[in-house]
Amino acid sequence: MFKTLFAATALLAAASPAFANDAAQRTFTRDGDTYTYTTVNKGKYVVISGRAASGGTFQLQVRGDHITGYSRGVPVSFTIPNAQAKLTKTDIAFR
Repeated sequence: MFKTLFAATALLAAASPAFANDAAQRTFTRDGDTYTYTTVNKGKYVVISGRAASGGTFQLQVRGDHITGYSRGVPVSFTIPNAQAKLTKTDIAFR
């Protein structure tokens, strides 16, 4: 359950790379529970912090493909290919 929730959170956050530098709250619903979260780009990693409507909190650090953190006080750790790249804004230079 935790891995599915956070995979959904990471992928949802990845849907809009602009979230990485924006501390505005975002929401999504999964399995009937609504989650509110923010993402902050810390340079070498991205922090996703949030709360479920049911009261549980979570904080994740995304470094490369690896996600670690806590959900409702329980440690979580898993991988998602290119997770950090999906969360950070990429500037493209044209010649």
